Amino acid sequence: MRDQDETRDRIVAAVSAHVVFDGWSLKSLKAAALEAGLDAGAGTRAFPGGITEAIAHYFDWGDRRMLEALAAREMTTLNVRERLIAGVETRLALFENREVVRRALAVLAVPTHATTGLKITWRTVDALWHGAGDTATDFSFYTKRTLLAGLYTATLLYWLNDDSENGEDTRSFLTRRMVGMTTWRHSLERKLSVLPDPRRLFRWSR
Repeated sequence: MRDQDETRDRIVAAVSAHVVFDGWSLKSLKAAALEAGLDAGAGTRAFPGGITEAIAHYFDWGDRRMLEALAAREMTTLNVRERLIAGVETRLALFENREVVRRALAVLAVPTHATTGLKITWRTVDALWHGAGDTATDFSFYTKRTLLAGLYTATLLYWLNDDSENGEDTRSFLTRRMVGMTTWRHSLERKLSVLPDPRRLFRWSR
């Protein structure tokens, strides 16, 4: 499994330059495999699920690199909001080319690929929360990730069309949305805290 994952990583690491010209296609996977020093058929063998599987691995590869980058940073002096902002900014910075992301989102926008798109987003926001040091296992585990999914998606779409210097407009957009999300999340968690623990209710019903 490790060898297979390493092969997939090598292919998606080389695919960006080809996606820009040929889109997310078998042609791009073949070219990326050759560039990575593999045989031409390695691209299709590595991703038997096709292009959507390759796209999913591309985003997963980026998520793992983001966590590595965050782990190498001094984050102890930052509050949770600042850690999440740092995480989202790091994640966006790891996209090598906006056109690659734009074309990936176009593929995922097809109704039959919607589930894959949702899984990709969920994995990213889960990684962002873990990178921020979150260890929640209660109701807040889901509320945090659901709220961040909306914020991250909106920020990603904004970033794709941001032509400001050094992405300053995206940074401002992200900060504003993060403040709003944090305020709303705290309010929601206070309301949920008065509800009975569903695990206790389940035990009583047995």
